[in-house]
Amino acid sequence: MNNGERPFHVRDCALISLATGLRAHNLREFQDGLSRAPESSIYHHFWGRFLQPRFDEPEYNNDFAAWAYRGLHEKALAERLSVLDPTEFEDIESLRQEVLERVEERLDENEFVPWARSDQIFFFTQSQIIVLDTGRVLNHPSELADSLPELALGSVFYHFIDARRRTMERIDDFTAWLEDWGEEFSPLCQKIMTVDPYFSSLKEIRNELTRIFRSFFGGGEK
Repeated sequence: MNNGERPFHVRDCALISLATGLRAHNLREFQDGLSRAPESSIYHHFWGRFLQPRFDEPEYNNDFAAWAYRGLHEKALAERLSVLDPTEFEDIESLRQEVLERVEERLDENEFVPWARSDQIFFFTQSQIIVLDTGRVLNHPSELADSLPELALGSVFYHFIDARRRTMERIDDFTAWLEDWGEEFSPLCQKIMTVDPYFSSLKEIRNELTRIFRSFFGGGEK
């Protein structure tokens, strides 16, 4: 068996939330917490919503932006934080620095430090990913066309989102697997790379990947 014929082992995952001990009552404390929080906390507050859905302030794409709006009533800051796309940053530290810069910018604009009510304190949380073996093994890329609609959302998160911090190339597991099969699947890899991993839900990602795979293998509309 050559490298290109290695099977794809489908995993599932779940996130366990853990306290960091850091909290913020106001924007200045929030700035301090951001600088001290572990990388896993920054990751959690941008990506955790995919597996732990929030039902408040859905228009804001991360916990920092949602709290700025809901807890501090800082709509301007909330909008500046909400447009951040973590996939555009080289690593978590680069993303952290951008968040800090936008918070500092807003502090400089304010004559006073915005405070949250006692029931709106921001708690910095980190998450630990638990990986589960589904026992499902795919031996050829064409099998993904039929398997994708049935994948658990945790599998979509693990293979399409979390993979980007696990691989040096910062690509999803599907693309990494297909690249091993040679040039035949390069057009498919290019299509996969157009799927937005952040401003979409896991269901939307799964549906779009299914459409792309079925189109490529002749099982769906072009």
